Amino acid sequence: MSDDDHAKEVTLGRIETEVALLMRLGEATRRGTGTMEHRLLDRAAYVILRHLDVAGPQNVSALAARLNLDGSTVTRQVSALQRDGLIARTPDPADGRGTVISATPAGLQRMAAVQAARTRLYGEMLAGWSETDRDTLAELLHRLNEALDARNRRR
Repeated sequence: MSDDDHAKEVTLGRIETEVALLMRLGEATRRGTGTMEHRLLDRAAYVILRHLDVAGPQNVSALAARLNLDGSTVTRQVSALQRDGLIARTPDPADGRGTVISATPAGLQRMAAVQAARTRLYGEMLAGWSETDRDTLAELLHRLNEALDARNRRR
């Protein structure tokens, strides 16, 4: 193995470790945060409501495809959100047999409260970072998420 190959392998190993730690510490932070806003929605509900807020109403198949989840999984999550009054189902104008999912005002309000709490938390944690470093982190995380999404869609 060349020195260049070894250096690449070491760097990829560091990335793997840091991503694993990020996931573990992120979940521990979510569970350990004392404010009520962080507990208003579970992770799945938050992601669904964030997506509906950005993309607008859509059917379960489109939602499942975008979130890279099985349709039955999304259907169960959507049913729970509907029971809680956080999403509404309406007939799909493009296909009368199906339904379209949209966030309700209560769902958007709860999602916004969680988003604001998380934004404050990251603001506190990254207060000592320069604006440039925060921008760089945001861009690199976005690129990582795009790469993960692209890889998952190829499978």
